[in-house]
Amino acid sequence: MLSRFSTLRRIPKGVWVVGGVSMLMDISSEIIHSLLPLFMVTTLGASVIFIGLIEGLAEATALFIKVFSGAISDYLGKRKGLALLGYGLGAASKPLFALASSSGMILGARLIDRVGKGIRGAPRDALVADVTPPEMRGAAFGLRQSMDTIGAFLGPLLAVGMMLLWNDDFRTIFWVAVIPGVLAVALLFFGLHEPATPIAHKRTNPITKENLKRLGTRCWWVIGLGAVFTLARFSEAFLVLRAQQSGIALALIPLVMVAMNLLYAFSAYPFGKLSDSMSHTRLLQWGLVVLIAADIVLALSTHWVGIIAGVALWGIHMGMTQGLLAAMIARTAPADLRGTAFGLFSMVSGVALLIASLGAGIIWETWGAEYTFWTGAAICLLTLVYLLKRPAVL
Repeated sequence: MLSRFSTLRRIPKGVWVVGGVSMLMDISSEIIHSLLPLFMVTTLGASVIFIGLIEGLAEATALFIKVFSGAISDYLGKRKGLALLGYGLGAASKPLFALASSSGMILGARLIDRVGKGIRGAPRDALVADVTPPEMRGAAFGLRQSMDTIGAFLGPLLAVGMMLLWNDDFRTIFWVAVIPGVLAVALLFFGLHEPATPIAHKRTNPITKENLKRLGTRCWWVIGLGAVFTLARFSEAFLVLRAQQSGIALALIPLVMVAMNLLYAFSAYPFGKLSDSMSHTRLLQWGLVVLIAADIVLALSTHWVGIIAGVALWGIHMGMTQGLLAAMIARTAPADLRGTAFGLFSMVSGVALLIASLGAGIIWETWGAEYTFWTGAAICLLTLVYLLKRPAVL
């Protein structure tokens, strides 16, 4: 316990600021996202397949854009300006959800929001790596992810309270979500001082054949592995829809995301710190075991207790693997290509997420919700077998 707090004290101030910004923006986003599938189904009359398509396109857009923002941050040797632009777009998109009168308008708002996420993501992660000593990066990424996820469970919790207070008034709640988004941009602008660019930094195109080779085999392996993990773990919108099937009251459904993100938040830092002292591959293997268990529980359960249990396991899996994969990218990528590496990691994962979310929607409507989760479990099992047979390199 003392060692844990000692590590927290040594984590640079910049990581705490970035974590606070992520937390505020996630509160803003999750107030909306925890209710959005329900708003689209009950108010706008959207189909589950269309929701899957919107989620896939939105998230894939963010992940594609990260490769360019990461490369630009490497070219400039600066990260903060791009992060500010990205968080600014995220905040600006929030009023559009409250004004939306059709699924097409929701798609537009989601794309603007995710463009902002794409612009800020890779520079932000590269900035965390830039300011953190190598021996503490697992803890630093775990802390940032934990703070981000605190916002991700506070958002749905606030959404539940406001749904009960305002009698399921989706649009008013969406307007409230604008406030923490604006605060996030202000904190980043005033609270973070970016490290000076090294004098030796040269502005060259990071996305060249030579530079892509410089990333190395281990970095490309991590990028590919991240895509497989994303393919096995489709959009969390399907967790919300599964909860709706269990008979949970409409106003209480966001508590499902609270449960997931609570476990995610409290597990991310301990597992991040643990990754600094054990095999990364072994920890990924255990993460897959937990996700398989989550999929099985969600496939078999129709009662709300089982749904909450499956979602909680899903959150633990996220805490075990998300910060770890970021730390693996930071460890394997050259320092001057760190933003590009994070961007490529996200871009490849974006393709997987688009396929996974659209596929999950089709499976859901064609064969039933349980088969969506059985398919996820099967992909996890195949990935686990591969990792067990492959010699650990990280």
